[in-house]
Amino acid sequence: MPSQLWPYITPGIPDELFENLPGIPLSQRELRLLLISQLRLQVNSVLWDIGAGTGTIPIEVGLLCPHGRVIAVERDEDVANLIKRNCDRFEVKNVEVIEGIAPECLNQIKLLPDRICIEGGKAIQEIVQAAWQYLPLSGRVVATAANLESLYAISQSFSQLRARNIEVVQSGVNRLETRGYSQTFVAGDPIFILSAEKLD
Repeated sequence: MPSQLWPYITPGIPDELFENLPGIPLSQRELRLLLISQLRLQVNSVLWDIGAGTGTIPIEVGLLCPHGRVIAVERDEDVANLIKRNCDRFEVKNVEVIEGIAPECLNQIKLLPDRICIEGGKAIQEIVQAAWQYLPLSGRVVATAANLESLYAISQSFSQLRARNIEVVQSGVNRLETRGYSQTFVAGDPIFILSAEKLD
């Protein structure tokens, strides 16, 4: 359902509308669009967003799926509070913020997911494998990798699990920016988005 701050049913909220903190990742709008498309959401989807950062994905999904639920997992108290403030900004009521370290905190979540988004983390391989156990058949995992180590760890996890419909997409986004008296295209950091469905 649209909010006053973003009164549209279209995903792709501009980055500047979110409150952010220095050093805390914010998924760029174009990356969010790719990631959300890979989640293949339904109106009543239950999404776990592990490593939710600024809360951009939970808020976009919360608005897109008003009958669904989003569990945003974040380990840092200040960042968890940032997600809550951003939810208030966009009047999103179906996002619950869990403060904890994944994968250890996952067994404390009472609402089981049918979609899981994993946005980084040092223990990415352990997180993917632990989160997988909570998915139903045909549930989907979407994970992002910003470096070769994470890309390898997620790929290896998918190969060890009974995953199907594995897809890998690399973002390549250029934005027009004004620098001095001229306008130039500035490239965003390339991110890999890996997705898979649970076979059994």
